Amino acid sequence: MLNSTWLDTFTTLCETGHFTQTAKRLNMTQPGVSQHLRKLEQQVGQGLITRQGKGFTLSPAGEAIFALGLSRRTEEKRLRDAIEADDRDAGAVHIACSGSFAMHLYPFLLPWMRVAPELNVHLEATPQAEILAGLLEGRFDLGVLGADPDHPRLEAKHLGREELCLVLPADATDKPVSFDDLEACGFIAHPDGYTYADDLLRLNFPEDYPGADQLNLRGYVNQIGQIPAPVAKGVGYTLLPRSGVEAFTDKAGLVVYQLPKRRWHDLWLVMRRGRRLSARVRYARGKIEEAAGQLR
Repeated sequence: MLNSTWLDTFTTLCETGHFTQTAKRLNMTQPGVSQHLRKLEQQVGQGLITRQGKGFTLSPAGEAIFALGLSRRTEEKRLRDAIEADDRDAGAVHIACSGSFAMHLYPFLLPWMRVAPELNVHLEATPQAEILAGLLEGRFDLGVLGADPDHPRLEAKHLGREELCLVLPADATDKPVSFDDLEACGFIAHPDGYTYADDLLRLNFPEDYPGADQLNLRGYVNQIGQIPAPVAKGVGYTLLPRSGVEAFTDKAGLVVYQLPKRRWHDLWLVMRRGRRLSARVRYARGKIEEAAGQLR
């Protein structure tokens, strides 16, 4: 790569057409300008100018190097302008969270995306361990985790919590639901469903709950947006965080049954410690906080 200092000196020399004016503009001596020119010519391996009295003309190689110098200045100015502008509505922002929270969050981001055509929002639904790894590697600007990672390179803010819900068809009876009632209905399972069952059902039915692997399985869905669909049609029950229920398009077909003992999952907003956030990342952070606030 060409030495950037020598290239800048040569570009200025081409602009002024005079060694003395170049030295004055760059706060250098005239011999210093000549030295930079010689070093650049040695690096290129060709002469860049042909002297003509007190002036000079550019060789073909000199014209090419001058064009490169101007191009680099343009690129650097564009970069400086972009950094100084820090446009909230331009550039990329990468967010990672659970599938249920991603469904809940996306409608909060869409109005912003609609009015900002130069904005690129990457929202990734991924397991907690991958969110943590992506934050540490710099692949994600913001992540939503279920616990404070307590890591020296990360900072976390507690957003609140969302309830773990027992979801039944809307026409379910108002009488107390027993574990036998749930078994007769059948479980609509999903990748996190067994963990949720061990959490919520064991808490409320300690004498009857046999373990997630022994539940009467009515169906299995691995697409987060479709998990409540069979329940809304009267088929089975499921367990979801509140965000997964709120994001479902046919909420009228569901009812959240209030068990005697309730469980909540914490929500933590996590980012790299000490990082200066761009305007767009700060705005995205606010949208995450707004979405989390709707779940209380």
